[in-house]
Amino acid sequence: MANLGSSTVMLTGAGGALATAIAQELDDAGAQIVLVGRGESLARAADRVPATEVIDADLTDPASIDLLRKVKVDTLIHTVGAYATQDAQKATGEDYRTMFDENMLTLFHAVQGVLPSMLRQKDGMILGVSAGQAAQLSGPKAALYTASKAAVAAYVLSLHDELKGRGVRGCVLYPMGSIDTPENRDEGVKWEAMIDPRGLAKSVAHALSRPDRAHVTEMKVYPDEME
Repeated sequence: MANLGSSTVMLTGAGGALATAIAQELDDAGAQIVLVGRGESLARAADRVPATEVIDADLTDPASIDLLRKVKVDTLIHTVGAYATQDAQKATGEDYRTMFDENMLTLFHAVQGVLPSMLRQKDGMILGVSAGQAAQLSGPKAALYTASKAAVAAYVLSLHDELKGRGVRGCVLYPMGSIDTPENRDEGVKWEAMIDPRGLAKSVAHALSRPDRAHVTEMKVYPDEME
């Protein structure tokens, strides 16, 4: 298991299946955890995992930037996101705003919140969760979702190239399949095509524990059926 005892990690999307698994893995590895989320799901997450800070914030709102700037962290793990499908010709402006606000704007605000302190301390890591469709640049009936998740990857990797000389690194996680959640099971996604969120959490902990000269910038994690 990774040893992250000297790290303070901000985890957005607290309460979601992936964030819950990551929080448990990081707690087991000794990290100090800052949970960011909304309402009841945030409260449930705080009950499960001890956190040094719990921040209730809407990351689509620019006001969230100032809330996050009050906390000094070493790593940002951004799991906030939304998924939807639609026929291309039926997609609306509201569909566009929802996908890009939830998947990209939330990341932008989170980064703006944590980046000043990372640059001051000349150390930090930003990990964004993209999607298999974005890695493949192909998402039939999910063009807006695919485009917004591709934007997540491009943004994080561009940050890495711009800021690595100042001690701030980036990493993109691509779940190359559906995450195993009650919702996905209810929708009939086959078990073989789903990824255990605990496996993804271990991949995240692995990336966080790499030394500077062995940094991981992209991780594709597959379910058995899709390898």
